[in-house]
Amino acid sequence: MSKAVFFDIDGTLINIKNGQTSMHEAVRAAIRDLRRAGCYTFIASGRPWAYLSPDFTSSGLFDGFVLLNGAIVLLDGRVIFRRDLPLPTVKEIVAIAEANGIEYILESWPDVYLKTEYRGLEKVYRDIDIPVDRFVRDYELDRLSVGKMEFLCGTPGAGGIFHKFLAWPGLTGLIDPTLQRYMELYSAEVSKATGIQQALSYLNIPVEQSYAFGDGLNDLEMMDAVGHSLVMGNAGRELKARAEHVLPTVDEDGAAEGIYRYILKRQGFSCR
Repeated sequence: MSKAVFFDIDGTLINIKNGQTSMHEAVRAAIRDLRRAGCYTFIASGRPWAYLSPDFTSSGLFDGFVLLNGAIVLLDGRVIFRRDLPLPTVKEIVAIAEANGIEYILESWPDVYLKTEYRGLEKVYRDIDIPVDRFVRDYELDRLSVGKMEFLCGTPGAGGIFHKFLAWPGLTGLIDPTLQRYMELYSAEVSKATGIQQALSYLNIPVEQSYAFGDGLNDLEMMDAVGHSLVMGNAGRELKARAEHVLPTVDEDGAAEGIYRYILKRQGFSCR
């Protein structure tokens, strides 16, 4: 019977906090071994497609992608599910952001849209090796489909506006817990968990044959959506409480150890 394995990126496969923006070879090799054994492999991330380096998109390591915290699900290069935000809602939120000097980026598939003058957000992405040259800088809002939004402000919580956005009917998201100057916003009807459910249903794979690797707060629901939850050693206490197995940290290639110890288990093991 087929198995499906879902990987978060930041803090799981790479460690951007320590400047590691590509996977270690040990992790790549383990994912290749998963695929050789016949497992389906997925990225499950809050990132849009345009934030992904060739390390993830062109390496042949992944069959599919759950992106924008579940708003887009891709399999073999095809969109099998998408949930965009209502355009009137996007326009209202954009107007509030602009009136209060808050930078924002609009995320879709395959493109993201960032105003040329928003140098703060541009620097954030350049600092973590996201290819800003892929961003669309000149666009008409009325023509866009938007699955997720990100914001950057100069003061913690943008003077209460971030919490206003989080309370918006039909929306949910996360505020950076450290500086509270960055947040992301998306439909309350989607999550990594719903994206995973879409992928499993499409492939006709039972939940019991699914695995997830993660480390962050936006992985909480994902761990409840799969049969086997593998949590990185660098994760917080709340996520570790959801773990079937706690792995070594991302810096210790914990994802590779989890693959070999808990999925492949022994040489010659086949996922199908």
